[in-house]
Amino acid sequence: MSHHVEFYGLSTCIHCKKALQYLEECEVACDPVFVDKLEGEERKSTIAKVKEHNPAVSFPTLVINGKVVVGFNKDKIDAALGK
Repeated sequence: MSHHVEFYGLSTCIHCKKALQYLEECEVACDPVFVDKLEGEERKSTIAKVKEHNPAVSFPTLVINGKVVVGFNKDKIDAALGK
């Protein structure tokens, strides 16, 4: 089954790395966006997008099939994936 995954994180965040690793183990593809690597208007617009899903703007923030998962939580990721 194909999943639509938006992944927002920080390149230095251990929880972000664990979440990415877990998605990989689940064979779920995503193109992670590391907010700390962005600059200028691209960074501002990305933070605004994250804020729509997660007003606290904490990381990782995942949007999986339209369901928001904040932080690395296997159970919530599995639920969003329909496991």
